[in-house]
Formats: sequence, C-alpha cells, structure tokens
Amino acid sequence: MRRLIIITMLVVATVVHASAQRHYSPNLSIGGKAGATLSMMSFSPKVSQKMLAGAMGGVVVRYTEEKLFGIIAELNVEQRGWSEKYENGEPFNYSRTLTYLQIPLLTHIRFGSDRVKGFVNLGPEVGYMIGSNISANFNWHDVQSVEGYPQRYRTNRQLDMDVENRFDYGISGGIGMELIMKRRHSFMIEGRFYYGLGNIFHATKKDYFSASRGMSIEITAAYLFRLR
Repeated sequence: MRRLIIITMLVVATVVHASAQRHYSPNLSIGGKAGATLSMMSFSPKVSQKMLAGAMGGVVVRYTEEKLFGIIAELNVEQRGWSEKYENGEPFNYSRTLTYLQIPLLTHIRFGSDRVKGFVNLGPEVGYMIGSNISANFNWHDVQSVEGYPQRYRTNRQLDMDVENRFDYGISGGIGMELIMKRRHSFMIEGRFYYGLGNIFHATKKDYFSASRGMSIEITAAYLFRLR
C-alpha cells in the first residue's frame, strides 16, 4: 500500500511538473446558440406519451485555462414538456409546453487539431419555469364529459394539474464538433441530453405522482467569438 501511494504521488508530481512546463494562454469566448429540442416526462404512474418538439436559444460563455479543458456557462430559454400518445386512431391531441430559463455549468473537454476539434460537455443544470401552455382538441378539464375519450386504461390526472414546482435541476451531457475559423471565430454543433431530477408536481406519499421529471434531447448550433 505504501509503495502504491508513493508511486501515485510520483506520477501526480510528474504530471504537474510536465504541465507546468507548457504555457497555455487562457481563452475566453462568448457567443450565441440556437436549436431544437425533443422532450418528454418521466411519470410514475406511467403516462402514455410521445416526444414533444420545441425550440431553444441562448448565450454561451466559455473559458479554457489549458489546451484540453475548460468550463462552459450558458443562459438559455428552452421549451420542454410532453405530448400525450393515443392509440388506434383515436382523434385526440394534447400537449403541454413548459418554457424554462436554464443555466448549465459544464466541464468542457476538447480534442483534435487547431482547426477541427471534438468535445464532450458534462455537468449540472438548474432552471426556472417561466411559462406553461396547453394545446388540446378536447376539454381536458373534464375528460369524463368528452365523448369517446379513453378513460379506463389511461392515466389522466396530469391533464389538468397545475405545475406546483417551477424550479428544476438535473444533469446534462453532450458531444459535438467545433470548427475554428481565423483564430477568433468558431462554430459548434452539439447533441446534448438533459435528465431532470426535480418534479413538476408534488411527490410526497399522499400525492398521486411519485415522479414527474423532465428529460430532453437538444440539437444545437453555436457561434463563439474569442475575446482573448
């Protein structure tokens, strides 16, 4: 065990010393991003649903201290939510779009040449719901009065429940590619997955839903301008 500790310390010291011999100028970049989202909810009890298409956009700040590592902070407006899935050609449509102000703070790992780089982003994300909109072709407040509505084999409580928790938090992870143009200009494309850990409905033992968490897939393009 002592030998293992000593060897580990020597390896760490060697890496630190080698890193100290390399001189990387810190880079600070700022820009904007926009893209599309596909989202749904993790409900318990289960709700029959399909992915809801939405949009997102925001600003990006990236700081890199070394050649391979950095930090990305964003301020985004993002549409998430869910769309109910109906079987056997049932003529019903229901979707709820939840608009969030999201703040991801992500570790940025990149690799590649001076012109083309791949990257991985991973880290926490917090958000606050600033809007909620329901689109439906029936009276979701009283589905029992809707002729032909499939009530017996569906979970329907979520249709008219008000959002009770506007604050959200979760984990984001993404992969992408960056094209660097004329040293100060770069373009990025990224695919990112977000898994929410907060519930939009109360989730105590006395509540109907024990889980109501959001998740989304984001496909975005971004432009960054290097300030230094």
